[in-house]
Amino acid sequence: MNVTITITRIPGTGEDIPLPVYATPGSSGMDLCAAVTHPVTLQPGETELIPCGFRLAIPGGFEGQIRPRSGLAVKHGVGILNAPGTIDADYRGEVKVILTNFGKTPFVVHRGDRIAQLVVAPVAAARWEIADELGETDRGSGGFGHTGR
Repeated sequence: MNVTITITRIPGTGEDIPLPVYATPGSSGMDLCAAVTHPVTLQPGETELIPCGFRLAIPGGFEGQIRPRSGLAVKHGVGILNAPGTIDADYRGEVKVILTNFGKTPFVVHRGDRIAQLVVAPVAAARWEIADELGETDRGSGGFGHTGR
């Protein structure tokens, strides 16, 4: 399924930053780059809101999901605090990433670094149907580890 999304750079901050792009033909996510004006050092346990230098107009029925990059996670312990972050179809502000250093050493974010990935996905709009009872299943109300390790 393909969707066209309108994108605009943030004047004065994002002109030289690559727009989101798929790294390979089979990639699900597009790389997001940091539009920081100076290097940002994330100390262990620290979180910073990192700008990406662009805004989107995602069509209704879709959302943007901001997800961690596996390489940053495995090599540096860096990820996204609210993963996946959600970009709603009606949001028109700058795309930013809540980047967190879960590792044990400082991590420096430089201008243009690939810091996250953006996945565009369809969204189903739910409607509630009030009922007196729910249908039974084999699982029932079991949850939170009820099936063991």
